[in-house]
Parts: sequence; structure tokens; C-alpha cells
Amino acid sequence: MENPAPRPVAVLGAGVLGRRIAAVFLAAQYPVHIYDPSADSLAAATEYINAHISEFKALFPLKDTDAHTHEDTNGATNGMVNGTVNGTANGTANGTANINGKVNGTVNRNGVKHALKPGQHDTFIDLPAAVANAWLVIEAVPEVLDLKTKIFGEVDAYTAPDCIIVSNSSSYKSRLMLGEVSDERRKRVANMHFTMPPGVRTVELMTCGETEMGILEMLKEVLNGCGLLPVIVRRECTGFVFNRLWAAIKREIITILADQVSTPAEIDMLWDNMFRLPGSQLPCRLMDQIGLDTVAFIEDNYIQERGLDSRPVEWLREKYIDSGRLGLKSSEGGLYPLTPSAKTEKKPNGVKPNGMKANGVKANGVNINGSKANGATDNSIRTGGVDPETVYVLDVGLGANTELSTFTSAGKILRYSPVTGKRVPIIQGQSLPDGIDISRKADRIFWTSMGRATHTCDGAVYSAKLDGTDIRTLLPPGSVHTPKQLVVEDTTEMLYFCDREGMSVHRMGFDGTAHETLVQTGPTKQQSPSEPFDMTRWCVGIAVDITRGYIYWTQKGPSKGGQGRIFRAGVEIPAGQTAESRSDIELLLSGLPDPIDLELDVRTQTLYWTDRGEHPFGCSLNRVDVSGEVAQADRIIVARHFNEPIGLKLAGPGRVYVADLGGRFYCVEQGKKTTIWEDEGSYTGIAIC
Repeated sequence: MENPAPRPVAVLGAGVLGRRIAAVFLAAQYPVHIYDPSADSLAAATEYINAHISEFKALFPLKDTDAHTHEDTNGATNGMVNGTVNGTANGTANGTANINGKVNGTVNRNGVKHALKPGQHDTFIDLPAAVANAWLVIEAVPEVLDLKTKIFGEVDAYTAPDCIIVSNSSSYKSRLMLGEVSDERRKRVANMHFTMPPGVRTVELMTCGETEMGILEMLKEVLNGCGLLPVIVRRECTGFVFNRLWAAIKREIITILADQVSTPAEIDMLWDNMFRLPGSQLPCRLMDQIGLDTVAFIEDNYIQERGLDSRPVEWLREKYIDSGRLGLKSSEGGLYPLTPSAKTEKKPNGVKPNGMKANGVKANGVNINGSKANGATDNSIRTGGVDPETVYVLDVGLGANTELSTFTSAGKILRYSPVTGKRVPIIQGQSLPDGIDISRKADRIFWTSMGRATHTCDGAVYSAKLDGTDIRTLLPPGSVHTPKQLVVEDTTEMLYFCDREGMSVHRMGFDGTAHETLVQTGPTKQQSPSEPFDMTRWCVGIAVDITRGYIYWTQKGPSKGGQGRIFRAGVEIPAGQTAESRSDIELLLSGLPDPIDLELDVRTQTLYWTDRGEHPFGCSLNRVDVSGEVAQADRIIVARHFNEPIGLKLAGPGRVYVADLGGRFYCVEQGKKTTIWEDEGSYTGIAIC
């Protein structure tokens, strides 16, 4: 194949998925042709692309700082020559052509050519015109096999011999669509199953059974360059990988319901608490944690009782168990190789200041792990080969030398992609935003706004869709004083947050109704104007354990004053008591430098918090086990030397994101602190989705 840069990608079908596929390639600077027999569908596709192209551009790994003007490197495609494939397409040129075919491009750090401006697209109701000169045709028509077969035959007749034809079908193997396709073309046919970009970035590539070696690897390279997450299915399989997995889950859920074992609501609750919490393990890693021998024993019971096929478990024993590959408890590893960090016990370590010792030795009653940041300004957060979730971060608006007269409207919500490194503001003009969380159940963001100043009592709570649209006011300004950290409790569809100067802990529904005060630590200025502020009663951070029925919160005390405390109480106020008089409040820790936000790993009962107090004990990330009695000496400093840390969020076992007012965003994993980015922002809350 000649350099595909001036040649279009053709998408057949302008429906919900077709228009998204087109937007993926447009954002990555490809020229795109969209075909559909309906002019209305084409108009709707163009409208969608114009409205949402920025979301797709946010996936794209090219950064402005990486762009360097470069001549058109015609013939840069390595491995696609004269219609044959020789290995992968490292350096595949995929710049954008304008209408006259001229390419104006740049080269990113991977050597892949891209245009400076977004790609252009055209729409067609005539199929031959749409696919003429295309180097890639993506079929995304309705799931009707006869229709797909007919389309494939027509495309084969209308396109150049080197054109690749792929189907977006989620259920049909592309080999079933070859009835009218020539023998030579079959070498360039495959499945390319998109899920739902930009929200879900996975793409599954699968051979038609005759696909030429190297085609799938080349397409994977192209899709990676578009900011997607492609996988190659190792062999032909109905349902590919994910739909086959999803089919098994659906089948078992329906069986459970048919056997009257449980209800839909209970199944969803169990799934949510097992697999969707911040510390939840991915399925293959969970099997390694449990132990593959244990997994096999459990499956033996199902096989015997329900007459299931024993071959998968026999394969597991032959491939892994019999050779000693049992998982984390085995030096040989399991489904995953055992990493060096997993081979050693995770204990605090590192050199400590002022003679403080590590390796479990306590200094002044505190365990300390003093791992340092690496000082990098922009690093990947990938861990164990797994891409983390999309991260939402609040910029309170106090950084970047902001004009003081405008800082009360300088706050914003950023969406960060760990894969591309892109940070995109999705909501701006906010008034000192502080706490943020996301409901996966409602697909909405919730956040607090402290208002114009800490003394003005004009705090508010808002929500929006995940893309920043449909902003709703849940509590209007003045409903609360200075709302701080906010957490979502999805199973009950409730929001919990603290009000600092309001000296209180609150709860309300996702729509702002059922608002109530759960804890009132003291009178506000409005209630008692003559009483001086008692900062030891200021409530800031909050965490919720709905399963065990607890709320946790911090009372920070004077700034860096060493009077900070962490409390715990029941989720519900005891009968006959009030938020002011409740008797079930338990003091867990006191004498803390300046505790701020909280995060609870409910599975391990580990409570994490940020502290912006004085060094060396403040400006730190801390943890304590709250499964039993909590002692002052049980506090462990996980990482320190932050710059006024505020927000934190669990992103997996032993992995925590931290944001600080000094403009840094970190990942702390097993005590190692890595700076993901550093700029002139001033960051508070963190949420992941």
C-alpha cells in the first residue's frame, strides 16, 4: 500500500456508533468519508461530530509541546508496500489531507505524521464515491448479515486492491461476510469492533481466517495512535473477548434469577461492592490473589453439582497449577508473572529525617515512609500494564498568578486522560470548588463550591454530566456556608459532605432533596454572631462506610496548629437525638498537624487522609487501620513532602492519587510517590471514573 496519508478512511453507516468511529479518526487528523443512504442521518452525524470533536481530541496522544514542523514524508509507511504487509506499521503516516489532497503535517514523538488542524470529513449517499481511493473502509451498518455481505461485495468492487475492509460487527465473524468478496481481497478483511468511544476506548481486532499477516498489527498501531485501547483476538471467536465474557455474566445472572436465588437489585449491589470500589481487583488479578488452586477447587464443586464442562479447569491445572504457578502465593506467579514488588512484603522503608527510623520502627508514635517524588513534570500513571480510569480534578482557581479580583470565578473542573496526558477543562467559571465525586450509577459529577470567600456563607453544591454539560444546582449559594469534601454513596443514591465554617456534616439525595445535617459540632456565626470561630470544630474531610454504617470526618483545627482530629459516628442519628446532641461520636485520632480530606478502603478498612500541616509530619499522606480499636501510634505516614495536599482518591490496592495546592498531581503506590504533572494550577478534589 502506498502512504495512506492523503487517502481517506471511509465509514459506512452514520448511526450512533458510525459517527463516533468517524470522530475518532477525524480527531487523529485523518480525512474521513461518511456514507449513509439517509441524508438526515448524515446531517445528524455532522452535527454530533461538530459538537463533540473536542472530547475525541482529548483522547489523542499528540500534545502541542510535542509538535514540530516537518516536511511531508511521502512513503514514510514502513511495512505497507505495493499492497503487501511486511511486519508492523511503525511510522505509518496518517496526516490529514485537505480537499485538494495537500498534506500539512507534523511529526509527534512516535514519528507518526499528523496534521496541525483537526481532520476534515465529507458525507456521501453514493457508496462508490464514498469508498473511492479509501485505504480503510469500516462497515458500521445494522446487524443484518445479508446486508453486511452485500456491502462487503460492493466495497470490494469499488475500492483499490490494497484497501482494507473491516466490520464493526459485535456478533458476526467477518468470515461470514465474504460470500461476495474476491479471494485476493480476503487477505485484507477483518473485524474491528469499537465499543462506544470516547467514553469506552476499547477496540477488538479479529482475523477473518484469511487475513494477511501484519494487517492486524498495523491496524492496532493506527488505533493506538488515535488514543484507543485495541486488542487482537488471538483466534476467531464469536463474541470476540468482551462480548463472550459479558454473555457468560448475563447467562449466570439470568440463571440465578430463574432459580429464585436473588433479585436484580441484590445482584447489582453485590457486583457494585465487589468489583466497582476503588480498591477492587480486576478478575484475573483477583484469581491470582485468591490462588489458582483454590479457584480450581471451587470450580470442581460447581462441575460436580451442576454438570458443567470440566475442560477449562483441567486446562488450568495442566497449564498453571501442576507447574506450581498458583498466583501471588507462588514464586512462579500465576496468570500474571510475579513482579518484584509482589515478592516482598510491603513494609514502610526509606531514609528518614532527623534520625527517624523506618522498617516499622516508630518515631514519636508514628510509622513513616519517606519515599520521594521523582520530580518529573508529566509521567504515565499506568500500573501493571493496566490503564487507570479517567481522572477528574478540581482547580480551585488560586494559582497561575490569577488576578485577585477574578479568582472567585477562576475555578474549573479538568478531565485528565492518563493514557494521552491531556488535561481538558470541561467546566469553568466556578467559585472556589473544593470537593468532587462521581456517581457511576447516575453517570454524573457532583461538586461543592465554597463561594466568594470563607466568611460569606454562600456555598453551593452542583452536578453535571460526565462531559460537563447539563449543569444543575442542587443547593443554591447560601444554602450552606463553606462546603468542602463531598463523597457519593451510589447504593443509596446519597451525597455526603462537610461544611467547614458551618461546622457540620451533611447528607442529601442526588437531586438535592432530603438535605439534612448529620453532625453539628458548634454554632455558626449566623446562629451566634458574638461567639468567636472555634477552628477545632471545623469539619473538612469525609468518608462513608455504608455497609458497616459509619461516617468518618476530619476537624482540622487552626492552620498547621497540631490540633487536628478524626471522628467516626453512625450513618444515622440515634433515635431521639439530634445532630448537635448525638452521643455515638467516637474520637479516633487527635493531635494531628492539619488533617484535610479522607478516603476509606472499605475492603481492608484502611482510612487514608491528607494533612497540610508543618513538615515533617504534615504535608503528608497518611493511613490507619480502622477495623478495630484505633491507637495514636497506629498512624502511618505513607508519603510526605507534598505542597499543601488536599484531594486524594484510591485508584487500586495500595495506589492513591493526591493533588495539592502547589500545582502538583501525584500517584503514590506502595509508598513510592511519583509526580504525574506539575504546573501553575492549584488543585483540591479528585474523582475517578
